[in-house]
Amino acid sequence: MKTPDFPTVPTDELRPALEGVLCRYFDRPCRVVGLDRVPSRYRSSFALEELAVRLDDGRSLDILFKDVSPRGLSDEALAAKPAFLYDPRREIRTYVEALDPSRLGTAVCFGAVESSESGRYWLFLEKVAGKELYQVGEFGVWQQVAAWLSRLHRRFAPQVTSLQRTIPLVNYDADFYRLWPKRALAFVGKSAPVETSRRLEKIASGYDRVVECLTSLPVTLIHGEFYASNVLVQETPTGLRVCPVDWEMAAVGPGLIDLAALSAGRWTPEQRAGLATAYDADMFLAAFEACRLHVAMQWLGWAGDWSPPPEHAHNWLNEVLTLAGQLDL
Repeated sequence: MKTPDFPTVPTDELRPALEGVLCRYFDRPCRVVGLDRVPSRYRSSFALEELAVRLDDGRSLDILFKDVSPRGLSDEALAAKPAFLYDPRREIRTYVEALDPSRLGTAVCFGAVESSESGRYWLFLEKVAGKELYQVGEFGVWQQVAAWLSRLHRRFAPQVTSLQRTIPLVNYDADFYRLWPKRALAFVGKSAPVETSRRLEKIASGYDRVVECLTSLPVTLIHGEFYASNVLVQETPTGLRVCPVDWEMAAVGPGLIDLAALSAGRWTPEQRAGLATAYDADMFLAAFEACRLHVAMQWLGWAGDWSPPPEHAHNWLNEVLTLAGQLDL
């Protein structure tokens, strides 16, 4: 993936904005006397930098600077990301309005810049010293992440209506669900073998059964892309810290959508059931399978002439066909 030119923001623009953010965060005047910048290895769709900040009081801070404005997008991400899903305010406001006040272990938000006039949409976050979950082989850690995810969803379920008033969240409604099999047929059906294309057409024609199931589920604040590459874990003296990153697709939808993303990949049925039980011991598994089908279908319908990045590489077409069969579609 070609990343945006570094830096996307000149230092003489970044420094005063950072000082303003830190003044508000610490509630006192702050002057940045030292600022070192390097691209972060964790950058994906948007430009992401690691800032080593020195303040006039002698304090040092390690901060992640994320440019979620259009100029911060890589060329590939700009071409692949469906335009109707992009809103530069979404991740900023999710941190400011929801995550930072919740104290659930997500990255501390030092502040943000949001200006339609200047086109600046910048986030300043804690640099979390964690490991990406996909690098962790201990299944018990994955189960702890699933349990944490359940707590997140329970925390925000009563706040959905108020959050929608202040955050431009993606809305997982019937129209949203119906969109993806149409896109999958347009992008995949034409190039697939005839029998596969016919199978996709049959699944799409019966997809309202899946939509009916999904729209009957309770909704909450969801991450929207809760894949293992987007989750950092850190052992602390008080236990495991779980820190999802990249909230660009934050949404109102069924919590099981996030669980479906977490459990994507080469799990055995027993392991996947173990994650589901850690999330909710009383889960209705058919609903979970419907959510897994949606996640796979969304990948198929994401964009034409495009493949998921390596960390999300998976045979999503086979996943759609298999799950559709299990759901008698």
